Amino acid sequence: MSKGLIVQKFGGSSVANVERIQNVAKRVASYKKNGYDVVVVVSALGDTTDELIELASQINTDPAKREMDMLLSTGEQISVALLAMAIHKLGLEAISFTGAQVGIITDTSHTRARIIKVNADKIREELRKGKIVIVAGFQGVTLSQDITTLGRGGSDLTAVALAKELLARECEIYTDVDGIYTTDPRIEPKAKKIPAITYDEMLEMASLGAQVMQARSIEVAKKFNVPIHVRSSFSNNSGTMIIKEVKRMEDVVVTGITINKNEAKITICNVPDRPGVAAKIFKELSENGVNVDMIVQNVSHTRSTDISFTVSKSDVHKTLKITKQVAKNIQSGEVLADEDIARVSVVGVGMKSHPGVAAKMFEVLAKNKINIEMISTSDISISCIIKKKFAETAVKSLHGKFGLGK
Repeated sequence: MSKGLIVQKFGGSSVANVERIQNVAKRVASYKKNGYDVVVVVSALGDTTDELIELASQINTDPAKREMDMLLSTGEQISVALLAMAIHKLGLEAISFTGAQVGIITDTSHTRARIIKVNADKIREELRKGKIVIVAGFQGVTLSQDITTLGRGGSDLTAVALAKELLARECEIYTDVDGIYTTDPRIEPKAKKIPAITYDEMLEMASLGAQVMQARSIEVAKKFNVPIHVRSSFSNNSGTMIIKEVKRMEDVVVTGITINKNEAKITICNVPDRPGVAAKIFKELSENGVNVDMIVQNVSHTRSTDISFTVSKSDVHKTLKITKQVAKNIQSGEVLADEDIARVSVVGVGMKSHPGVAAKMFEVLAKNKINIEMISTSDISISCIIKKKFAETAVKSLHGKFGLGK
């Protein structure tokens, strides 16, 4: 009698070489021997995805997205086959599949596809035969049989979607860190592991730059209440549980500090101050698949205004091309790009009921002579755009000020 189903996801660093693949195989096998059914989702080995992207750019600096998906999906196909072989060697039955083979159906947005549905019958069939099922993460297939990929960190999304579809008791995400920390421990050695965090806080932290999990996977987990356990593939310690609600002491206001250096600020100068102009700019960007984040428009007293907004660094080239054309059409001034910025954010559900968090944050930055270029807030986060060279000082100072190292 099975103790239930566990979905486990192993990131690229967990399967970076033969020895690590063998370690993952042993870990998976131990769960099977302890009476669990196991479905394993695997990323490409080590830096394979980056190497494939680099290879493509040597052939063509602007490759077709469909062909990029064909190329990038091969990385995971290698790792699932190797892991199945390693499990066979331990005397257990395992079978590997691509995303397409297990019925992960997506829309047609190549390189950042969204999952429409999962038809997990094939997985259930193999589990009934007593096999460990290994699925290639980060990929799916359209209804017209084109291979797609789910965006950076998409293996997390594969794992959560399968956990939901198969009614798993838990979704374990194995990485090279042993949980979610109050901030990046490489920047602030005093960072502490958080034993449990809410979906809302994790979603905010992931979308604001915490690299541990893909934001879209947290959205799905929250929607279907899939419990996630983030832990290290190099130790047996328990990690961080991501769940609906977390009981905390009243005085815990801020849960974590995040940093994101992968954004750029675009400014359109001297925009005519009349209704509909902003709509024109952002409609054009949206139709071209550019995801705009923070937006600041100065209130004008001169009938013209500056509009600044942030985009992902990978979209800068495309964004400049579009905004320069729009700027010309609406007869505004020059378009400037600044890639030398960072976003620093404080996140915490406790902020809803505690006033003064923003004031404290601005005070800390002022004390360190750090100028704030843009500000945005939500119920549970405050973000500031600052110059990149001050980012780490800001993180350390804020971490100390909010008492997160205690």
